[in-house]
Amino acid sequence: MDLGISGKWALVCAASKGLGLGCAQALAAEGVNLVITARGAEALQAAASALRASHPGIDVRAVAGDITTAEGRAAALAACPQVDILVNNAGGPPTGDFRDWDRAAWIAALDANMLTPIELMKTVVDPMMARGFGRIVNITSAAVKAPIDILGLSNGARSGLTGFVAGLSRTTVARNVTINNLLPGPFETERLAKTLEGAAQASGLTTAQVMAQRALKNPAGRFGTPAEFGAACAFLCGAQAGYITGQNLLMDGGAYPGTF
Repeated sequence: MDLGISGKWALVCAASKGLGLGCAQALAAEGVNLVITARGAEALQAAASALRASHPGIDVRAVAGDITTAEGRAAALAACPQVDILVNNAGGPPTGDFRDWDRAAWIAALDANMLTPIELMKTVVDPMMARGFGRIVNITSAAVKAPIDILGLSNGARSGLTGFVAGLSRTTVARNVTINNLLPGPFETERLAKTLEGAAQASGLTTAQVMAQRALKNPAGRFGTPAEFGAACAFLCGAQAGYITGQNLLMDGGAYPGTF
């Protein structure tokens, strides 16, 4: 399927690795020009070089910086001639017990996983509507649908973003600007490996062994891949997805047991 977005410009946040990079790769394959951001300059430049090599027909611009700061957002936006597609993404806050989190921990989580996406949407949504095309995809978490106790910071911040999007998305769709959320469960990423390191140490197993055990417990019998996550993101960014807005697409291999 030709998604009809060749030549568009996308800003993809936290795109040096993992799910953000998977989204950037899928959009690049559709002929979308990219501005990719991340804090780690070395990994970001490596990702940009690989994208250019695989897709020589597109423009790829890498902007290293912290997207959760005003300066980081300004630099990323300045590098993008126009934002037709916005993929909001940021690393999740630390796990733990809510009794140990002070106000600063909560503010940091809200800044990264709720307020930064809202600030970026505020900047791009009106120009998108004026042009008659816009696609915004927020990478949130399956924990929005099925909260996990040790992920309280993420549960709270991402649920706040979800509620905000539910309202905003209904006001933009008539101008062909859609806003949707992708809710990843366990995917083969560096973050997942780091999350399971503690369980590995406690069990005396290697991280790879614990990951293999956890994968088999998923109904799919495996973890998701960044490539298939990126493909779903690209479809939501496509011309054919103009009637899909305000939705929360759960991608977890069937782990969530509910009907709704």
